[in-house]
Amino acid sequence: MNPADSAASPPGRTVMVACAALGKELREIIDHHGWDVDLRVINARLHNRPQLITGAVAEKLAETRGDYDRQVVVYGHCGASDLDALLKDTGAVRPLGPHCYEMFGGEEFVKLMEEEPGTFFLTDFLVKSWRNLVVEGLLLDRHPDLKEMLFGNYRRVAYLVQSEDEKLLARAQEIADWLELPLITRVVGYGHLETRLAAIMEGEPQPVTSVTVGIEGQDAYPTLS
Repeated sequence: MNPADSAASPPGRTVMVACAALGKELREIIDHHGWDVDLRVINARLHNRPQLITGAVAEKLAETRGDYDRQVVVYGHCGASDLDALLKDTGAVRPLGPHCYEMFGGEEFVKLMEEEPGTFFLTDFLVKSWRNLVVEGLLLDRHPDLKEMLFGNYRRVAYLVQSEDEKLLARAQEIADWLELPLITRVVGYGHLETRLAAIMEGEPQPVTSVTVGIEGQDAYPTLS
């Protein structure tokens, strides 16, 4: 459901407060499953200032508290070290996973990192938003010398594809060329993001993977024992 439509129709039982980087995929997942869910997204540029993420999430949770039976926060850790404390205080839950790369990539993400720890990951959203979110967001257009400092330790680029699109693949290649790194692609779809959200929506424990087992703050999630 489009966030703009929510005022014109009764709110669903569940509200998802999510990073805009996942907005398109979340809408597609919600529609595919026919869930009664309203979606509220937060500007993805906050990833460049992660200390502001928890406050933005708290504001959205406060706005929607009382109107829904369940609040789901669709974020990874994303540099927001105090987000788990907010979840505990509010009773909100979120899908397991340290970040969207692992959520989408699942075991493929693990395999790629084991092969080459110096892998820089792209998603559909990041490919589309590269200039706005990365080049301009990190001031690389004004200070090109920052490029080496930020990306100098990477050895390759891995594009985790949600929806196959030749134009996005071409853009990903342009990004890899700009970074002066080789590009590999893996079609992963929605990966663990969809299965973890399905578990939450069905009131079931989320499956734990080699990445999510024992992670800090895991008690903030519904998980398998």
